Amino acid sequence: MQQAYQISAAQGNAWPTLLRLARSVGASDVHWSTGESAWLRIDGQLQRVSVSCTSHSMYRPDMSRVLCAQDVHDIRTALMHAQGLDTSSNLHPSAALNNVDFAVSLPELGRFRVNAFEQARGPALALRLIPNEMPQLKHLNAPACVAHWALQRHGLLLFTGPTGSGKSTLLAALLHHINTERKVHIVTLEDPIEFIHTSHNSLVHQREVGRDTPDFESGLRAALREDPDVLLVGELRDSRTIKLALTAAETGHLVLATLHTASAPQAIDRLVDAFPSHEKEGVRALFAECLVAVLTQTLCPHRSGLGRVAAHEIMVATPAVRNLVREGKVSQLYALLQTGHAVGMQTLDQSLQALYENQEISQQTLALLRKYPQNSKLVDNHGFKD
Repeated sequence: MQQAYQISAAQGNAWPTLLRLARSVGASDVHWSTGESAWLRIDGQLQRVSVSCTSHSMYRPDMSRVLCAQDVHDIRTALMHAQGLDTSSNLHPSAALNNVDFAVSLPELGRFRVNAFEQARGPALALRLIPNEMPQLKHLNAPACVAHWALQRHGLLLFTGPTGSGKSTLLAALLHHINTERKVHIVTLEDPIEFIHTSHNSLVHQREVGRDTPDFESGLRAALREDPDVLLVGELRDSRTIKLALTAAETGHLVLATLHTASAPQAIDRLVDAFPSHEKEGVRALFAECLVAVLTQTLCPHRSGLGRVAAHEIMVATPAVRNLVREGKVSQLYALLQTGHAVGMQTLDQSLQALYENQEISQQTLALLRKYPQNSKLVDNHGFKD
């Protein structure tokens, strides 16, 4: 039996207190690396603890010291022990080439997604802080259409965006909304499980890839025999998983999934391109038939310098959208997004423009993030066009 590791700062360990500090200052990520002092990501910006937190009451000078390999190894061991993982081989069973990916709940510290890896100087850790409170759509300022999508009985909902854009948080909020508003069976496949859902009006079963099921494909195949109403697939990684998800969506299940794409139309190409040429036409037809909507989210720094605000690109599966998807004319979808406001569609540029006009983001942020500046006529608060 493994010896329990004391998660306490009383023995001289600065890292538990640093995690408390990270939550206190609103950090999204913590980085520990051999040969470096600790770093935090706050409002999307990476900065050393010694730069950002020295004035905070929780700050201790030893939080800023340069870590040796043993320091990082000890933190990794403590986190793995807390999750009940075997560290005797120094690797998680599902790890490859010294990569370990898992989630852990620590008493009084909260829940974290952990990636432990090796790099040139030695071991390193990247921790994503998972909010202690279950996110809710209204608090995330999510588009009204998202709550409406939760009422869908079947079809595919895709949530896309770059890494760190809040996809998991938005998806957790949508799942919580379904859990409280509908009486259905929800099965999730996640790698790893981040937000922990308890059953309310719905029955919720969460399965972790590498622990409860070998992979997404096996888990999804099994889930279809578990009487599900709603399926959440953490990521569509390969053609077999994509095909199963599309089939599930077509046969009476609501399927929620994520992709790493920077735009809604790009998600179509990403899914179709996972298949060989002779299958693409059939996949496009199936995708056009079962798609409900695609939402792409990007987080932007707030104009005040405090926090971030979400911008959204929304593509709803109208008959016109379905036709273009079926015919492989993805490049024409953007025009439909631009003119589809009446049915809830919008481009990322239109969302950014609205945030700018509401004084939520700066002109600099707008200029940096918009995709087609030549199509925009922007005026700052003093009436000067950029």
